[in-house]
Amino acid sequence: MSLLSDNDDSSANSNQPLAARMRPRDLDEYAGQPHLLSPGRPLFESLQRGNAHSMILWGPPGTGKTTLARIIARHSRCEFESISAVLAGVKDIRQAVERARQRRKEFNGLGTLLFVDEVHRFNKAQQDAFLPHIEDGTIVFVGATTENPSFALNNALLSRARTYVLKSLEKDDICKLLTDAVSDKERGLGKRQLTLSEDSLNMLAAMADGDARRALNVLEIAADLVPDESCIDESSIEFAMQDSVRRFDAGGDYFYDQISAMHKAVRGSSPDAALYWMTRMLDGGCDPIYIARRLVRMASEDIGNADPRALSLTMSAWDVQTRLGSPEGELALAQAVIYLAAAPKSNAVYMAYNQAMQEVSSSPSHEVPLHLRNAPTKLAKSLDHGTGYRYAHDEPERYAAGENYFPVELAERQYYFPVDSGLESKIKSKLEHLKMLDSKSQQQRYRGGQS
Repeated sequence: MSLLSDNDDSSANSNQPLAARMRPRDLDEYAGQPHLLSPGRPLFESLQRGNAHSMILWGPPGTGKTTLARIIARHSRCEFESISAVLAGVKDIRQAVERARQRRKEFNGLGTLLFVDEVHRFNKAQQDAFLPHIEDGTIVFVGATTENPSFALNNALLSRARTYVLKSLEKDDICKLLTDAVSDKERGLGKRQLTLSEDSLNMLAAMADGDARRALNVLEIAADLVPDESCIDESSIEFAMQDSVRRFDAGGDYFYDQISAMHKAVRGSSPDAALYWMTRMLDGGCDPIYIARRLVRMASEDIGNADPRALSLTMSAWDVQTRLGSPEGELALAQAVIYLAAAPKSNAVYMAYNQAMQEVSSSPSHEVPLHLRNAPTKLAKSLDHGTGYRYAHDEPERYAAGENYFPVELAERQYYFPVDSGLESKIKSKLEHLKMLDSKSQQQRYRGGQS
């Protein structure tokens, strides 16, 4: 059983990736997160006092969640133990807890910080397995997640752990990490006497997209392409980052955040921003067909009858993507997203649909009025199906003024309220005219009844 040795990264294995060898060993080496690790901040003050508490570290990949957990363990004089929710199950949790219990018993109350990577991948039962051991102090629980804890974790676990949000690293933070990695002779590339030009450094830092691990991985590949005592130039970095894509994380928070941004840019009539977010998603590896589906929804939800052409255009873009693939398909999607953002807006169809669905789901199954029923047989006709129905084409203005097409119990309902935008403003005027005809028809019937 190791005692605090897992917390000591000073003897980095030369076979480890550069990112692992350059893992910060203390707060002085740790990059970023000033909102958490500046004097006066609760987490910083807790570390200074050596008081560890259970917590959730939520942030993008490569922002130092594992490293921070190791530093917390060292500051609090706890043994660092790690499991991954990708590979572990309840059995592994029990074994880790048992080791912590033995450690505390045999080594004069020595604590254990149990780090759980990708904790959001554990199901409810697995998450619940930690609760009693957090409660009785057997472990200090530190969970790392890239997903929103409010959705990914149980309330019971969240109530026993503080949540800290880690942010993507700034460009200056990435630059410092890269410079240190090139010069460090103990853990980095310093023995090779390589240099990194300012342009190459800036290219790497921009490519990293706030992810320290990605930056160091690409640096390591680029360094392998050049001889010792030479400069890592931009061509080497470009070659090393050929397969690198930006953060997208299909199915995770970044996935939904970027889709949300694109949708809101369309709704807000900002074609440039909508195009930016769409290309960000494509660059990050999002399936173009998924984007096509979302554009079709926007055409109905946010444009609707203000410009019915929007729906046809998005369906055509989807068809182009399906038939031709890249790059013609992506260009068609770009045309569609720009059109949607520039089109007149109306959510009247969307609101009408939701209101009608609400009424239907909360009311009884009302009978179809007799005059609206189909009468294909003699029996149906003998039961007065279709009797009294007025054929609209035989009426003035091809409109049967005063006719009711609802169940009797729901007469005169209105779900659709067209807005003064695009074609829908003309639809609104027409419906208002038809309502006026209905009103006149009702007045005539009332007068006829009185006479």
